[in-house]
Formats: sequence, structure tokens, C-alpha cells
Amino acid sequence: MFEINRTVLLLIDVQGKLAQMMYGKEELFASLKAMLKGMEILDVPVVWMEQLPDKLGPTTPEIAELLPGGNPIPKDSFSCCGNPGFMERFRLMNRDQVLLTGIESHICVYQTGVDLLQRGFEVQVVTDCVSSRTLSNKTLGIERIKQAGGTATSCEMILFELMKAARGETFKRMVKIIK
Repeated sequence: MFEINRTVLLLIDVQGKLAQMMYGKEELFASLKAMLKGMEILDVPVVWMEQLPDKLGPTTPEIAELLPGGNPIPKDSFSCCGNPGFMERFRLMNRDQVLLTGIESHICVYQTGVDLLQRGFEVQVVTDCVSSRTLSNKTLGIERIKQAGGTATSCEMILFELMKAARGETFKRMVKIIK
């Protein structure tokens, strides 16, 4: 089970025209928005990555507006772990449970997930918060992360897993974003 004080959300490359080409993009964007709002309610940190932003463009505005005050970390490696700035930020957070979200499932999300697993992190891929240009590549990326030792979850499943109980203001706020 993932725990709030051990968890970090990784948002990978939801940028420019590429983000608009994703399979099921409406569901993807809706789930990403709910996930980011949920992370804010639970006070779980978010690490935000952009692949070659000078070429692919910035993070999709409807997603970027939900990211609290930080700046994205630019990268050119497919795996986030190939970026020293990313690895330094991860070390400073001192968290060992990683939620993977973003695009594309079969490239950057997959390679990052495998690299994190090899470094000893627990990894869950949030299946409704990842995509690729085709359903088959989305599915393949998720399956390969699972084969490498990660697990799959959904936005709603992980938010309730992190909350543990239906009580208090946190639960009331969370229900509003899940509806």
C-alpha cells in the first residue's frame, strides 16, 4: 500500500501538439486534473517533466494551471532518470513510492518506470492518467511496467488508497473532485 508521506507523483511530458494526439485524450486530461487536485488535497508532491520543451512546446495549459508554483524540469532523455536535475530533486524529496502519469506510456513513462524500479523505488502506473497515440501502445507500456515489477492503479483507486478512510474534510474535498 502506498502511504502519503512516502509518495510522489511524477507528471511526464503532457505537452503541446503531442498531448492532443493521445488515445482517449478527454479521459486522460480529466483523470490528470482529478489526480493533480487530489495530490494538492493530500499534500503529495508533484515532479513535473517536459521533453524537449523548445521543440514539443509547453505543458498543456489546462494541466499546467493545476501545478503548484514549480517549474517543469526539461529533459532530452526518454527516461526521467537520465536527467541529473530530476534525480537530484528525487533524492531531496526522500520518498520511495512513485506514481507515474503522463505520456507516452510505451516510451517515456515505461523507461522511467523501469529505471525507478531498478533503483529500488516502488512504482505504480496510474492507468487512466497515462496514454500513447494508440491504445495498443498505451496498453503495452502499462504491461511492460508491470512485467518489470511495477503495479497498476487508477486515479480513484490511488486517491482512496492514500486517504485510508472516509472521514473529515479531506474526504469531503476528495469526493467533490472524483464525482
